[in-house]
Amino acid sequence: MTSETYRNPVLDADWSDPDVVRVGDDFYLTASSFGRVPGLPLLHSRDLVNWTLVGHALERLEPAEEFAAPRHDCGVWAPSLRYHDERFWIFWGDPDQGIFQVNAPAVRGPWTRPHLLKAGKGLIDPCPLWDEETGEAYLVHAWAKSRSGVKNRLTGHRMRPDGTGLLDEGKVIVDGDRIPGWFTLEGPKLHRHGGWFWILAPAGGVETGWQGAFRSRGFFGPYEERIVLEQKDTDVNGPHQGAWVRTPSGEDWFLHFQQRGAYGRVVHLQPMSWGPDEWPVLGDDGAPVAGHRRPDLPPQPPAAPAADDDFPGGRYGRQWQWTANPGDGWATQHSGDGLRLTCVRSQNARDLRKLPHVLTQRLPGAPCTAEVELRLDSDEPGARAGLAVLGDAFGWIGLQRGTDGTVHLVHRFAEAVAEGERDAAHPRLAPEGRARLRIEIGAGARCRFSADVGDGFRPSGPVFAATPWRWVGALLGLFALAPAGQGHAGAAAFTRFRISAS
Repeated sequence: MTSETYRNPVLDADWSDPDVVRVGDDFYLTASSFGRVPGLPLLHSRDLVNWTLVGHALERLEPAEEFAAPRHDCGVWAPSLRYHDERFWIFWGDPDQGIFQVNAPAVRGPWTRPHLLKAGKGLIDPCPLWDEETGEAYLVHAWAKSRSGVKNRLTGHRMRPDGTGLLDEGKVIVDGDRIPGWFTLEGPKLHRHGGWFWILAPAGGVETGWQGAFRSRGFFGPYEERIVLEQKDTDVNGPHQGAWVRTPSGEDWFLHFQQRGAYGRVVHLQPMSWGPDEWPVLGDDGAPVAGHRRPDLPPQPPAAPAADDDFPGGRYGRQWQWTANPGDGWATQHSGDGLRLTCVRSQNARDLRKLPHVLTQRLPGAPCTAEVELRLDSDEPGARAGLAVLGDAFGWIGLQRGTDGTVHLVHRFAEAVAEGERDAAHPRLAPEGRARLRIEIGAGARCRFSADVGDGFRPSGPVFAATPWRWVGALLGLFALAPAGQGHAGAAAFTRFRISAS
């Protein structure tokens, strides 16, 4: 690729179900965050190719008690990001509660508390539209069969212009069961263009599906449909669900995801044009492009969401999320650098998947090496801390205090069907209570663990193949814990977290 071209994916990590809006010369993106906190990530770009993470719109998941423990495939599903009336708006569906909305005068906030627009089970993937011509507002959403028994259809509502409520009971405006060959219709994005109401919506499943376009002269239909992006003879499976944006010069572009196993849903950028019949044409005549001429936008320096962290003052960067709503005192601030995590006591000490106090970030989509330095500051027998790869299966390497007071380097894992972890390698003494921990992540998310306890890096255990959760890519995580009991159990200090390309 040259300086005039780009290569997909433009976001090579799990930025699931992306939606994008342009405000002036700036583009903003949000994505599903499911049960992780803070939620609703907010990314910024000026060229649609280079993106940085600038914050989150959701400080905690509500109701708080529902997300005190991990719920990896619940929470925030497929948000829509819009700009209206000089405010940013995000609508999303919680499949167990209903459709929520938050808004803010600026992308960095302050964001309002979540407002429940429509309560109900299985209401997902909402998208609003404010019709500038008529002053009317609308909302469309999809259905999750796992909660409602309904799928493959889109429901439309008239909405209060202030976004606080809906004005009717809703009507099915697209029924996928009536379209030959279509199934799992979801993720609608609603637009007004050329005198038509447009719904850009995927179908066919996240790994095997396609992107559809629907148009109607009236919001409630009837709608015509067309497949506008599909895999064809490329290696980009299931290309769909995303955002149409127009640049200041009038170019059209479409950002969508591709499901890539343990790496989650990576984001691609496709050129978009309008055919002589006024239907959108995505990619290379409906096939995803591996690379393309860059958008006609001012050149920008290379950028990507942050990964490395020195934890200045004990604070962690925006790229980190807890696996549930955080508790008080899990990470303590101080005057120096380094992350100080409390060894939280837990009944689930043998299963990281059940712990809310794991600090995570996305697994990079390209081969890389993750490394961190760890010191265990706990005298509690059984206290431990480490660096993990988390999914349906997990593996971690770190330090544990023994009953005899010594500290050992331990490496443990659990299969997807296992109820608890077991050793992946024989423990060995860490005489200084310190270690440098390393995970080399190769092709296919195959992970090799190693550690240095003062005698140089030595490999540990067999290769571990990272796995996704149900809708979420694998995560890198830092944690500190202690067995159930009474009193403070000490802490662990992490310094110099680094991810380097392999």
